Amino acid sequence: MNQQLSPKAANFQDFLSSRGIEEKVVELSESTRTSAEAAAAIGCEVEEIAKSIVFYVKDTLRPILVIASGTNRVDEKKLKKLVGGKLKRADADFVREVTGFVIGGVPPAGHIEPLQTFMDLDLLQFSQVWAAAGSPYAVFPIKPQVLLELCTAEAVDIKVN
Repeated sequence: MNQQLSPKAANFQDFLSSRGIEEKVVELSESTRTSAEAAAAIGCEVEEIAKSIVFYVKDTLRPILVIASGTNRVDEKKLKKLVGGKLKRADADFVREVTGFVIGGVPPAGHIEPLQTFMDLDLLQFSQVWAAAGSPYAVFPIKPQVLLELCTAEAVDIKVN
């Protein structure tokens, strides 16, 4: 763990603090870019990783964020019904444009613009989950219910069955 946070991770820590969240961002020497890498670096189960995936509605380019359990794949048909339009998974440029972060480091909140957010119901079974915190090496722990409130997310069954 690094003593000093990178600029993006430090900014995200400031965002958490401004929202009254006491959990601390940690930066690791190992990559946390994927759920598997994050779980290995942290020492938790992959299911306990809250991964941020950005989609957009094709007609309007409205960004949609899904916070999914690390082992779950997002069922795009379920998501399409929730948002009422055809979806596309966002590319790296779109993700950076709407969130301010690179893929692999996108936190669940604190983006450039507010994103309609859906959270995987499976995350609610854990006492704590880990999410990206601004860089592909930064993560933070959080209680799922607190995460739900922080993101003003809707908890839904979003995984592929």
